[in-house]
Amino acid sequence: MTVTTINPATAQPLATYRETNPAELGGLLDRAVDTARAWRDVPPEQRAAAVGRLAGTLREQAGDLELLATREMGKPLAESRAEIGKCAWACDWYADHAAAMLRPEEVDTGALRSRVIHTPLGVLLAVMPWNFPYWQVIRALAPALAAGNVVVLKHAPSTTGCALALADAARAAGLPEGVLSVLVVSAERTAEVMPGVIADDRIAAVTLTGSTRAGRAVAAAAGRALKKTVLELGGSDAFVVLADADLDAAAAWAARSRFQNTGQSCIAAKRIIVEEPAAGAFTGRLLDHVRDLRLGDPAEEGVVIGPLARADLRDAIDRQVRDAVHKGAKVLIGGRAPDRCGFYYEPTVLDGVQPGMAVLEEEVFGPAVPLLQARDAEDALLLANDSRYGLASAVWTADLDRGEAFAARLDAGHTAVNGMAASDPRLPFGGVKDSGYGRELSRHGLLEFVNVHAIVVSPPEGPHQDRADVSE
Repeated sequence: MTVTTINPATAQPLATYRETNPAELGGLLDRAVDTARAWRDVPPEQRAAAVGRLAGTLREQAGDLELLATREMGKPLAESRAEIGKCAWACDWYADHAAAMLRPEEVDTGALRSRVIHTPLGVLLAVMPWNFPYWQVIRALAPALAAGNVVVLKHAPSTTGCALALADAARAAGLPEGVLSVLVVSAERTAEVMPGVIADDRIAAVTLTGSTRAGRAVAAAAGRALKKTVLELGGSDAFVVLADADLDAAAAWAARSRFQNTGQSCIAAKRIIVEEPAAGAFTGRLLDHVRDLRLGDPAEEGVVIGPLARADLRDAIDRQVRDAVHKGAKVLIGGRAPDRCGFYYEPTVLDGVQPGMAVLEEEVFGPAVPLLQARDAEDALLLANDSRYGLASAVWTADLDRGEAFAARLDAGHTAVNGMAASDPRLPFGGVKDSGYGRELSRHGLLEFVNVHAIVVSPPEGPHQDRADVSE
């Protein structure tokens, strides 16, 4: 079996890769286990320094990596460039901070010494999507390596080239062979192959970024094997604009949040909720920004809207928009696939959206956004939380205390007050409800895949009597 990548801007094949066969998979996992045993004994400071070297290699290879991502999944070139920069930044951050975050914690229990140490789990299986083909991997890889784990990467088949390029970059940075291994599996065989990989005793834990459906499948397989998982899943993020907000700024950031990466972002502003007194003025400003978005070949400088990554993704967003129109919504701008080669869809804004429409009930993974009006701030909060997703959110208001209090009541893992949701290596990232569980990035992400090991040292004659001596 083979995997063929497709340029979504032209619908033409790019490259063909051979799948990892069962014998190769066994060897890959054996090497990963051997590497993990050695890597865990490398001092944290040296592991962190190695992650820092990866940052340098990513910057050195940025030109080739950027163009590859643009060709494989249609990301506008400027955004591919920014993605590599963010990857390098995350590696730098863990290089600077990981060793300190892994230091043993001393606890006063009355024993001679009590401490909590953090030891790696071993081989981490990372199942990653195509939309940010480098960042999603680095977001898991950098803390995992710094903590002493190694990673087997099962990337989306459509970005196989990006996966292999990252493994090459790790080798070029001087990281040991086997700290990042790539498992190539076609889309047709993923459901057949992956449960066995997850259940394999050589895999210690699993991290996945992807759809809620994929998260349920991975969680079920990992649960049967009693393996730790972190799931960063879909989103239908609310972007709330209260009546006192700076409407010019809110509209500009709403357009940026919704249409970055051609709308193919888990934490994009997927539902814009505006208080009624500001709705008309905000909508006009938003449409002005959407009209300025340049659609075209993503390899051309200045293009903001490229193609969807696959034909089925373009067809899915077209179905969602048509469903909304059929049920009474109005297209204010866009609403169709342009007559050109590739998997393009026009930037689209829908008004008059009501519950029961697919654009509210499903995740919309492309350049379309529904507008909803709220009677007041309390109604806006109810609308924002009326979703099975809870990844990220935003609220805009001139009253910062009010905005922060509103943010604390939102069902989400991240909320921006007067901004847009964005992952940051300094902050934990993840969701609630159908958006998954666990956290990536920051110290929280670093400690997701370690054994938190308590060690209590007593004198040779044994411990003194203490209420903590009672079992369980």
